[in-house]
Amino acid sequence: MGEVDQIVPLITNYKMGKFNLSHRVVLAPLTRQRSYGNVPQKHAILYYSQRTSKGGLLITEATGVSDTAQGYPDTPGIWTKEQVEAWKPIVDAVHAKGGIFFCQIWHVGRVSNYGFQPNGQAPISSTDKPLTPQLRANGIDMAEFSTPRRLRTDEIPEIVNDFRTAARNAIEAGFDGVEIHGAHGYLLDQFMKDKVNDRTDEYGGSLENRCRFSLQVVEAVAEEIGADRVGIRLSPFSEFSEAADSNPEALALYMAESLNKFGILYCHMVEPRLKLSTAIISETPFTLQPMRKTFKGTFIVAGGYTREEGNKAIADGRADLVAYGKWFIANPDLPRRFELDAPLNKYNRDTFYTSDSVVGYVDYPFLDSHSQTSN
Repeated sequence: MGEVDQIVPLITNYKMGKFNLSHRVVLAPLTRQRSYGNVPQKHAILYYSQRTSKGGLLITEATGVSDTAQGYPDTPGIWTKEQVEAWKPIVDAVHAKGGIFFCQIWHVGRVSNYGFQPNGQAPISSTDKPLTPQLRANGIDMAEFSTPRRLRTDEIPEIVNDFRTAARNAIEAGFDGVEIHGAHGYLLDQFMKDKVNDRTDEYGGSLENRCRFSLQVVEAVAEEIGADRVGIRLSPFSEFSEAADSNPEALALYMAESLNKFGILYCHMVEPRLKLSTAIISETPFTLQPMRKTFKGTFIVAGGYTREEGNKAIADGRADLVAYGKWFIANPDLPRRFELDAPLNKYNRDTFYTSDSVVGYVDYPFLDSHSQTSN
């Protein structure tokens, strides 16, 4: 506990573009499956405001850009007027406590099935190769995936436009910016990774072609809302949802270099060591350092960080900010606990993805239990 009098690197100021952050602890984008009918609910007001600190950066759970973007029950969207209106009080609550709030916009691509798609149609992807059934993150349910439909070349601009519209809607809802979800085997990743992308048009084959779609999305979104409000999340080393690449280092470096052309605010990278499907940390020869050195904007890292590892990453200059997931779910006042080196609440993985509006969602205690109600 002797660190209280010393500088805690995670609890130092940072200027991210025009945003003045009071610490480096970021709420990672965390799917919680409590947005009934793809509409954000009132209980999310409490959930996000509990995790807000003055000058802290929060990223929403992954939020669909269209009615074809869905692949999980009760995930929020931002493509309808109703959804935009539902987000407004949630954003207002975060801003009322001085937080900076970004909306993560996504499309799941082939990580879906007919039941989630409009008119029971086939999910869209870079390919028509289906995913094999997978154990859901809750470790109990098997997810079944329908055979996807390969997007035609002339359809891709429509999907780019869905991201553009979602970004515009996010700003209308009051968000400070958006994070484009280009990670974890979802649609953008399905184009980038050569183990999935088997196209022969200008969106397939070479590294440049495979990254074209993602970079067109970045360009469109930056054009729509300003590059200073745009971030992207990437996981070049991940093989989640069977999205792997034969040369992840080259992919990572190419994306980092290409993103500089657009001058976007941040790049949020998932550590190679994290195996998402099991949340297990494994030894790996890969590192994010080449991307860190190449990308000119703010560099956010995520992937099973502890307080000590986060402090060291900041102190060593390996990252500007560190995103925390499961520890932030279980500790709404995580930055405060990190500052004091206070003990952490244990998380209950069994309630991460249930639909209860309270249990495992807004019932984790604060250090000072009175503050839960007063906040």
